[in-house]
Amino acid sequence: MRSEKKKMATTAQPPTGSKPAAGLSNEEILRYSRHLIMPEVGMEGQLKLKNAKVLLIGTGGLGAPLGLYLAAAGVGKLGLVDFDVVDFTNLQRQVTFGSSDVGKPKSQAARARLSNLNPDIQIESFETQLTSANALDLFKDFDIIVDGTDNFPTRYLVNDACILLGKPNVYGSIFRFEGQVSVFGMPDGPCYRCLYPEPPPPGLVPSCAEGGVLGVLPGIVGSIQAMETIKLILGRGDNLIGRLLLFDALGMKFRELKLRKNPNCPMCGTHRTINKLIDYYEFCGVRGEEAPGPSVQVPEITPRDLKICNLKGHLIPLGELTRRVCELDSSREIVAHCRSGKRSAEAVDFLRKAGFRKILNLKGGILAWSDEVDPSVPKY
Repeated sequence: MRSEKKKMATTAQPPTGSKPAAGLSNEEILRYSRHLIMPEVGMEGQLKLKNAKVLLIGTGGLGAPLGLYLAAAGVGKLGLVDFDVVDFTNLQRQVTFGSSDVGKPKSQAARARLSNLNPDIQIESFETQLTSANALDLFKDFDIIVDGTDNFPTRYLVNDACILLGKPNVYGSIFRFEGQVSVFGMPDGPCYRCLYPEPPPPGLVPSCAEGGVLGVLPGIVGSIQAMETIKLILGRGDNLIGRLLLFDALGMKFRELKLRKNPNCPMCGTHRTINKLIDYYEFCGVRGEEAPGPSVQVPEITPRDLKICNLKGHLIPLGELTRRVCELDSSREIVAHCRSGKRSAEAVDFLRKAGFRKILNLKGGILAWSDEVDPSVPKY
């Protein structure tokens, strides 16, 4: 063991004028020197990292630490899939971006930042929305897919595409102060559908944009995803295959749930019944993110027509509406609003079916109110 360490230390710091080790330049040897002196990584492991190809779905909250640490570690090819643009509200947690990036496409801004961090790796950006039409083509040339998304349709899409192609799926999710991480899609392990056979009812689980998230949380969860990805590449350690890691930031506690492969899973089970990608927004009961406007047709009022009023009112999250409907007076005129008008449209639809007639949805939500009526109201 002593001679091995001595040999590795010598390799990590080559004398002036020596030839670089096979596959790594002198500059790369210096850059990764703290890896090369570790027996668990060494030259062999660093070359595995250099030859690896990892696709990140999303460059936002989880994608930020993922991209930074995988690029810094020397993963040879990183793919970045994102069709969004950088917003000021992103900067609280998406540490890849700076104020000067606001308004730029996320995939391009992330590519510039990661290229500056490590110019020795290849970074390919895909400024597109991941869909059933393009997922298989995007995934096929990468070894590992890392899911940094924040909505159920895309999570099911990533899962199914990985299973069809035989690719590992490093999964992570965050909400407020809590996070989850696992590794799906391995031959003997479960998939996302084994954990969640059916999606939750639309509107029951709010997104981070609607429910909030502590800015540090995606840094922690995304870093764990990066660690799992690197372990898969190196073939070292115990991965979160068949295990769901739960993190509670407020309690500063980690818990672990054992996951079993469902033999009757329609995707990864013994008798697969899903053999192609489907319409995942329809499967989850929601409209695609590209579709503007409310998810259901309900009576609306525009911000300009409502501007004589204010937005202070009775706060009831959509997921609690069914049990708290008794708090509302159906004889009064009610305007429901949320961030964009989609979830509030679902609330209006539910209340109208419950007998409310004097209720309208604020068209465009808080975003439209801030744009058209009161710019002092912050967008979130």
